[in-house]
Amino acid sequence: MHIIAHRGFSSRYTEMSAEAYEKALELPIHGVECDVRLSKDGQLMCFHDPTLLRMFDDPRRVASTSSKELSALGVLRLDELLDMVLAYPNRHLYIEAKHPTRFGRMLEEQIVLRLCYRKLVDDPRMHYISFSTAGTRRMAKLAPKMHTVRLLRDWEWCAKGQGISLVRGRANPEKITANTYMFTVNEPEDIRWAQQQGLGMLATDAPDVALSLQTNQ
Repeated sequence: MHIIAHRGFSSRYTEMSAEAYEKALELPIHGVECDVRLSKDGQLMCFHDPTLLRMFDDPRRVASTSSKELSALGVLRLDELLDMVLAYPNRHLYIEAKHPTRFGRMLEEQIVLRLCYRKLVDDPRMHYISFSTAGTRRMAKLAPKMHTVRLLRDWEWCAKGQGISLVRGRANPEKITANTYMFTVNEPEDIRWAQQQGLGMLATDAPDVALSLQTNQ
């Protein structure tokens, strides 16, 4: 079972901060996950929410804020995270495109552009995930060799090999395969259960806990 640090080592450090990713990458795990949005000036920024309110008590929208202003707050650019990940030869990066967005298809286009610039678009360490059906279809056309995962809401049909929540996984364990990506699994008993089901990819805020349980099997 591949352990993926959800938003970095977010159970101990500020989510998607440089420190959260540094600490996660130091662990002998499969990889890390990030969310990406486009800034006002079209730069890919690692940020989950559409606004800065929850993280910075700032009502501005990410899409209406410049990359310079976001960087000043400590928000990482995707390029910066790529530098960190590439410092570890065997670490994978799961890039979640956040939709809906006023930029539409530009989000996938910019992801491919940045990966192409580094000759990573066909690299097996790079993965694309999204709740957006349109986004995953676009990525399949733009980068047909890239591994993509369509994340499913709990009310959506659970197809094999997709990205599902722990709740949906518990409800439909027969759908879990070695190609399934499950989010966000943090409790020890849930991590053990997921591994027993033959889960392929586990996204967790507590990669250290998942690693210790996997080591102790």
